[in-house]
Amino acid sequence: MIFEKLCALIAEQFNVDADTITMETSFADDLNADSVDIVDLSMAMEEEFGIDELGEEEAASITTVGDLVRFLQNKVD
Repeated sequence: MIFEKLCALIAEQFNVDADTITMETSFADDLNADSVDIVDLSMAMEEEFGIDELGEEEAASITTVGDLVRFLQNKVD
């Protein structure tokens, strides 16, 4: 469920097809995300999942969609 919601957010944010996003999708390499993109995505995630703002250290440790799914699972559970 988290993965599906996240794929929808990422697809909208990065203008890609949600079906092309996997747990291994890299934000930098596959989606060409920069720091502004990540901030925009984190704001959308805060709204969607009701979580606190993503810290700088947390954001730095997230490089793939899978990393982000695991992070969200820990925050939501």
